[in-house]
Amino acid sequence: MYNNSFFKKILLVACVVFLYSCDKDYNSIGDGLIGDNHFDFVKYTSNVVAYNQKVGPIQSNNLAVNALGIYDNPAFGTTTASFATQIVLETINPTIGKNPVIESVVLTIPYFSTLTATDASGDGTYELDSIQGPSVGKIKLSVYESGYFMRDLDPNANFQEAQKYYTNQNSDFNTAKVGSRLNSSLDQSQNDAFFFSAAQYKITVTTDGKDVITRVAPGMRLDLNTSYFKTKIIDASASGKLVTNDVFKEYFRGLYFQVEKSGSSSSNMALLDFRQGKITIKYKEDTSDSDATRIEKSIVLKLTGNSVSLLEQSNTNTSYANATNTANINTTLGDSKLYIKGGEGSMSVLEIFNTTELKTIRDSGWLINEASIVFHVDPTALGTAAKPNRIYLYDLNNNRPIVDYYNDGSAGKAVFGGILNTEKTEDNTYKVGITNHIRNLIKNADSTNVKLGIVVTEDINTISSYKLRSTSGVISQFPKASVMSPLGTIFYGSSAAVADDKRLKLEIYYTKPN
Repeated sequence: MYNNSFFKKILLVACVVFLYSCDKDYNSIGDGLIGDNHFDFVKYTSNVVAYNQKVGPIQSNNLAVNALGIYDNPAFGTTTASFATQIVLETINPTIGKNPVIESVVLTIPYFSTLTATDASGDGTYELDSIQGPSVGKIKLSVYESGYFMRDLDPNANFQEAQKYYTNQNSDFNTAKVGSRLNSSLDQSQNDAFFFSAAQYKITVTTDGKDVITRVAPGMRLDLNTSYFKTKIIDASASGKLVTNDVFKEYFRGLYFQVEKSGSSSSNMALLDFRQGKITIKYKEDTSDSDATRIEKSIVLKLTGNSVSLLEQSNTNTSYANATNTANINTTLGDSKLYIKGGEGSMSVLEIFNTTELKTIRDSGWLINEASIVFHVDPTALGTAAKPNRIYLYDLNNNRPIVDYYNDGSAGKAVFGGILNTEKTEDNTYKVGITNHIRNLIKNADSTNVKLGIVVTEDINTISSYKLRSTSGVISQFPKASVMSPLGTIFYGSSAAVADDKRLKLEIYYTKPN
């Protein structure tokens, strides 16, 4: 009995010592242990200096998705998005027989869509995703052969780096376009009055007297000029232009999708994965037999070569222009409104903790339970403009994520956050968790208190950066996922002119010894 009691006491003391030592360490263990006999739970609010930063022409080649169309955003202005891409042969050096005659040339690019219903016959009803602007919007779409050769490697870097192409190169591709537009159908919905249709496409093929129907989800479907492709593709086979894709890309330099306003019609814009697109050339040729039988064949061209998103800005909102003008940016006290926009847009720079404040916190022995920054949308300034689903906060000094991003193993980085919260219709917010970033700053006296950047993101899993064509303010790079997004939002800033309950602040919940 005596020995049993003695060992219990020893075990109890060991547990107390162990738990105390764990609680003294700066890590995530014990985040939920708040307010016992030895610690008090405290909230601390720190001022943030946040100011606007315009993003000029930015690298935009080989993005995962590209905008196409015209988006009139009243809070920012009008963005016109054209596109250029190389094309490649799905099968190199195709064998073409005698007397080939093209029956059809069709360009197809799938849209992002969701099947919402299916009727008794099997026909589906779809809803398009990633469309900005009125659903009835139209654009003038012209597809040309591109005469601009897109290199793989940059000769100015001794061919050691990939060639960069930028958002502001539309005039280069427009000047180099070849001949007349290829989507020359008399059906104006394929060119002068093009629109993104949610209709399912059905293909009927008769086999052995039976009709077989294939249903295809919504997508761009353009009939291209058959005479052009007879000369450019079919006839070029004999001269060796289709023997390899390297030879082919030099011979046929790609496609240029030019976007313009369609008369007085309202416009809209879609995000597309052009790499899923293709051109299918269907033709018939003679068989080698002596009879008059003709066989059907096809050549497929894929849109998987180098590509570039070409963005033009116009009708810029005056408030947006003034807020991002370097003469009006307050890097000392911060700006009253923060404008962040994707594409060739804008971002905000955040500075947390002055030297004195950080030293005081380090000397206090605080244990950080949670730290976050909450961004409040300014509904008056943003108006009816669509809000991005997500924003991304990152280490601006080093153009990389902060430690909280890397430590978040949840699906979609949900703990790290930055997701639009619409629970309060009058106060939409985005909350970003930076607990471990703050812990590291406090624990490690040699840690650099870096500037933070906040941007719109189209894909939270894409964290690489693209180069600006020329350095702008404090930035020379910009998150690639933000280049893909056409959207923007406006936050209340950090200046004293902003009401206290909306002002941008850093919130810290901590415990400290009594």
